[in-house]
Amino acid sequence: MNNKVTAIIDISRPAGRKIVRELQNKRTVTLEYHEPEGIENAPSHEEVFSKLLDDLSEDYGYDMKKQFNL
Repeated sequence: MNNKVTAIIDISRPAGRKIVRELQNKRTVTLEYHEPEGIENAPSHEEVFSKLLDDLSEDYGYDMKKQFNL
């Protein structure tokens, strides 16, 4: 006999976050947080920062990467 329940709780709202806080203190509860879909293909922070510096360099006509040794 399997005595397990799987529930999906929307933690973007205060009521959902309250439920999760209450469940975290229970020793029989296991919480799993799933990554949003498509996050595996997201650029790294280095790539985003490099792109930002490239765009600023283009806008201002000055190599912004020199300031950050990139």
